[in-house]
Parts: sequence; structure tokens; C-alpha cells
Amino acid sequence: MKPIEIAPDVWAVWGRGTTATRGHPDDHAAAAGMATWRAQEFLAGRATLRHLLAEVVPEAALLPVVPGPNGKPWLPDRPDLGISIAHDEGHFAACVGLGRAVGIDIQQPVAHLDPGVVRRCVRIGHENLNALPAAERSLAFAWIWTAQEACVKAEGSGLAGGPWTVDVSPGQSAGTWKGFTWRSLRETSETPLSCAWEAA
Repeated sequence: MKPIEIAPDVWAVWGRGTTATRGHPDDHAAAAGMATWRAQEFLAGRATLRHLLAEVVPEAALLPVVPGPNGKPWLPDRPDLGISIAHDEGHFAACVGLGRAVGIDIQQPVAHLDPGVVRRCVRIGHENLNALPAAERSLAFAWIWTAQEACVKAEGSGLAGGPWTVDVSPGQSAGTWKGFTWRSLRETSETPLSCAWEAA
């Protein structure tokens, strides 16, 4: 996994994997009591974040990561760093922002996508999206959903923030929402993946 700088002082990394055989003791302690599959997912996400921190802000790589409001992870010892983690079906991603909040989301296309979900989440262009063949529709929607999720994760509101209210059109690769800029990494990721960050 090689980190990329997607905006000034905003970095992301992503990859595949299902287990983290080694990791920070605090992360293992936080995973204690979780179901095995959930613990593996959690530890792999934390390992992805720590890998990114080691590359771009090495002094923060071993700091405690704790859940903040709405479960968004943060670094109490480095409040100047925004962090975000995402995972879906063995795909993991992390984002770090210096002096700004960030959000990241990664999503595998679903096998069966209800047209009603598309209508609710895509206000402009949902008719054309629902007219596509199933696999193509699912892939296009996954890109949209990652952008919407990245925005509300950057805001810190998560699902409570109503990701479906973030206007993203089919095929759109970048945009703004409230005080955040978002970008879908279509040119570098085969798996739908988007990041959002606030202005410096």
C-alpha cells in the first residue's frame, strides 16, 4: 500500500486483507470481546491507518486512537490530525489530514440494488441510473455512495448526517458539500473509493 496525497496535507491509502497478525496493543485491547470476524475487520482497519500515519506523520503512528462523537476515530494526543477509516468486504482504506477533518469510504458494489434506494440517494439522474444494467447500476451507485459517506464521515455526523442528502450525480468525480471538498479516486482505485476534507 502506497499512500497518495489527494490534496495538500491530505493523504489516503487503501488495499485488501482480512487479518492483522500484529498491531498496536491498544487496538488489540479495543478489539477484545468482539466477534472474530469483527475483530479482524477492526484490526485490519486500524493497521491500515497506522501504516498511513507511519508514512506521512511518523511520530503519530503509535499514538492511541479512540472513538469520538458518533464513533469517529480521533487522536487525543494530536487533535490537529484528522483521521478516518473505512472497510468493506476485505477492502480497507484510511485517510489523514493535517489541520483538517477528513472522511473516507470504500464500497463493493452490491449484488442486488433496490431502485428505491437509488431514487432516495440520487436526486439528479436517478432515472438514468436505474435504467442501466444491474451490474453497471450497482457499480455507479457504489461510487456515489462512497462520496456521500465520505462527506458525512468528514463532518463527524455519519449516517445521522443523512449521506443521501449529499448531491452526487452519476459519473461525478469531485464536488463540494457544506465546508467540505470530496473526490472519488476513479483514476487510481478499481474499488469505489472517495475522500472528503474540510478547507484548511
